[in-house]
Amino acid sequence: MKQEDGLVQAMRRRVVRGFVVPRAWLMNRFFLPRRSKNTALLRYAAVLDGQTVNLHAVLPSRTPRPDRVTVVLQRGRKRHHTEANAYEGPAGDVLVDAAVLMGAEVGGVPVDAGMWKLRLRMHAGRRSRSMALLLVEPPVPYEGPTKPMTASRITGARYRVGRTITGAARIVSSDPVPAVEVSKVHMSHAGITVDFRVLGTAVDSPWTEFVAAGRRIREPARLLETGLFRTEVPLDRMEPRSTRPEHWDVVLCQETGPSMRLGRRLHDVRNPRRVFAMRSMAMTPVGRTPMIVQPRYTPAGNLRVTCTRMPEAD
Repeated sequence: MKQEDGLVQAMRRRVVRGFVVPRAWLMNRFFLPRRSKNTALLRYAAVLDGQTVNLHAVLPSRTPRPDRVTVVLQRGRKRHHTEANAYEGPAGDVLVDAAVLMGAEVGGVPVDAGMWKLRLRMHAGRRSRSMALLLVEPPVPYEGPTKPMTASRITGARYRVGRTITGAARIVSSDPVPAVEVSKVHMSHAGITVDFRVLGTAVDSPWTEFVAAGRRIREPARLLETGLFRTEVPLDRMEPRSTRPEHWDVVLCQETGPSMRLGRRLHDVRNPRRVFAMRSMAMTPVGRTPMIVQPRYTPAGNLRVTCTRMPEAD
C-alpha cells in the first residue's frame, strides 16, 4: 500500500512539473509582453502581516494622473473596493500605493475563501476606467530569523498573492487551518494555567489532557469569552516519577471531533522555542518533592512543559 501511494505521489509531481514549465513559458513569452502596455505593472505585492495586502504599481506611460483610484477585488459577481493613493513619481510616471486589509472580522474587506482578481479603478471627473494589475515577478520568501506571516494573527485566515496564466495578479484566500492557539501561559506554586483559542473549527464539549510517557491528566476547558478557553492543572499531579525529566504535552480533546495539540501557530518567527522562551521556576507542591518546571515551545510550535526533580531532592 505504501509503495502504491509513493508511486501515485511521484506521478502527481511529474504532472505538476510538466504543467508548470509550459505555463511559465506561455506567461513570460506570450502574455506578459502583450499586456504590459495597457496594464498597471506591480513593482511590489506582498502580504506582510498575514492579513494586509501591500501593493505598489506604476501605470502605463503617458497615463494622466487620475483624481481617485480604488483597488477592486472581484470573484464572480462579488466586488469590493478599497481606496488607493495615486501620485507622480520622480521620473514623471504615475504610481499607485495601496494597503488592503483582508477579513470582515478585523474591519477589512469581507472576502470568503477562493481566488480574487485584483484590478484598479481610476476616476477622472465623471469618467472611470478599469485596468488590470500585472504581476511579472511573484513574491520571493526572504531569509532571516523571521518569515512572512502565512495567516492572520486574529482569525487564522490565510492570504497569498498569486497570478493567472496571463500574468494578472490575484489574491488567494483560504479558511483557517483547524488549530489551537495558545494566548497565555501562567505559572504559580499551585499549578499551570493556559489560555487558548480554537481556530478554523467548532469544538464539541472540549476538555484538555496533559500527556506524558505513560501518564495522562484530564482537566476541563472553561469558556471565558467567545473563542477563548482556559485550562488549569495542579503541579502536584505532574511530579516526576524518577530522576529523569518528564515532558508534558497539552492536547485539546472533544466528544466527536479530532484531538489537537496546543501551541503557537500564528507567528512569523523561524525558531519559536528560542523567541517565545519562558522562564523556569522551582516549585514545591504541598507534600511533594521539589522540582523545576519549564514551559516552552518545541521547534514545531507545540506547547510542552518539562518537570524535573531538583538535584538536592534526591
